[in-house]
Amino acid sequence: MARLHLVRHGHAAASWTDHLDPGLDDAGRAQADAVARELSALAPQPIWSSPLLRTQQTAAPLAEAWSTAIGIAPAFGEVPSPTTDPGERGAWLAAAMVSHWADLGAAVAAWRERLLDAVRTADADAVVFTHFVAINAVVAAAEDRSEVMVFAPANGSITVVDVDPSTGAATVVRRGRESTPELG
Repeated sequence: MARLHLVRHGHAAASWTDHLDPGLDDAGRAQADAVARELSALAPQPIWSSPLLRTQQTAAPLAEAWSTAIGIAPAFGEVPSPTTDPGERGAWLAAAMVSHWADLGAAVAAWRERLLDAVRTADADAVVFTHFVAINAVVAAAEDRSEVMVFAPANGSITVVDVDPSTGAATVVRRGRESTPELG
């Protein structure tokens, strides 16, 4: 059994509707430090991060504590939106959050399949720094649910999923702490 700790990035310096790739603000850096303290007692294991700055910055304190490198895993990246215009992105995301996966089109379906393939093929414990919608995609698939948003993982929260390497089936061990949904 492979255990994945899915960490939602810390609070970003700008929202999903304001910036394509913001870093962390002071609260986000404090959340990253808290995640490192919480997970540092685990045996050092691979650390994977979305390519985006806020996830890499959230992963950095744990990587430093374990004296290990952060692997960049595009499969755990942010859900693709049909536009880079901040206002249009916000409107699209708001509608997507109350939708079902089948309603979001081919680009999102392909992103979700790459993400779930990365989870299904996990053959070792790892810590994965990722995003709100990505964590929801994993939890929804594990719980056989069609909704895009099945819960609201807070910034710096840790969702634990076990993956059976012989079948690729994922089981949610523990959902991360929840908060009011935020874009990004």
